[in-house]
Amino acid sequence: MSQSIERFSSRVENYVKYRPDYPVDIVHFLERECGVTADSIIADVGSGTGKLSKIFLANGNIVYGIEPNAGMRAAGERILSQYSGFKSVDGTAEDTKLPTSSVDLLTAGQAFHWFDPLRAKVEAARVVKDGGWAALIWNDRKLESTPFLEDYEALLLKYGTDYQDVRHDKAAAAIEQFYAPEIAKLKVFPNQQMFDFDGFRGRVLSSSYTPEPHHPTFEAMINELEIIFDRHQDDGRVVFDYDTKVFYARVLRKQTV
Repeated sequence: MSQSIERFSSRVENYVKYRPDYPVDIVHFLERECGVTADSIIADVGSGTGKLSKIFLANGNIVYGIEPNAGMRAAGERILSQYSGFKSVDGTAEDTKLPTSSVDLLTAGQAFHWFDPLRAKVEAARVVKDGGWAALIWNDRKLESTPFLEDYEALLLKYGTDYQDVRHDKAAAAIEQFYAPEIAKLKVFPNQQMFDFDGFRGRVLSSSYTPEPHHPTFEAMINELEIIFDRHQDDGRVVFDYDTKVFYARVLRKQTV
C-alpha cells in the first residue's frame, strides 16, 4: 500500500500541469442518473491534486478530498483553496476517516486501480448513505485511434518501468468486485488535450511508470519522444484523445470482506 501511495510524490508538478481535466458534463449526467444535486455531499477518494473534486466544487457541492499522498494532498489544498466546500482528509479508500453514512456520492478519479477493491467496498458501504451511489472514473487514453497515439503506446511499452502491470484498463474484475452484486453501468464522454513539445514531455513524466531523470533509460526515452513529436506534430502540437469512462452504481450497505 505505501508503495502505491508514494508513486506520485516526485511527479506532483507535472501531474498538476499536464494531466487531463474531467468533463463538466459528468456532473450533469450524475444529476440525471443518480439524483446528485448541489446539496449532495461528495467523497472524492484518491483526490490527488483535485482535478475531479473541482467540477463538483464548482457545482456548489461539499467535497471531502481523501488523499494519502502528502505532496498530492498539499497541491489539491492549494489549487482548491478558493472553494469553501473543499475538505481535505489524510485518508485512503480503505480508511477514509469519514463518519458513517456521511456522503451521498463516492467518486474516484484515475485512482480506483490503486485500491484494495474488497476493503474499499466495505468502507464505501460504511460512509455512503442508504440509497447513495459510487462513480469510478478514468480518463482512458485511446491507444490506437491515431498514428501518434499508436507510436506513444509503443514508447510506453518499450520504456515504461511497470506500465503493463499497473495499467488501469486491467481493473474490470476489481470494478465488478467493488459493486457486486450490483452491476455497474458505463457512460463515456469524449475528452482531449493538445500539447507543444514541453507539454508532451510533461505529460509523459506525470505518469508513475515512466523513467525519471536518474533512470538509465531516461535520455533514450526523451530522444525517442522528440522523434515521435516531430513525426506527428501539426502546427507544433500533438493531440491526446481520451474516453472519459464513468462506471456507476448504487452502493449496497452491510458489506463484508
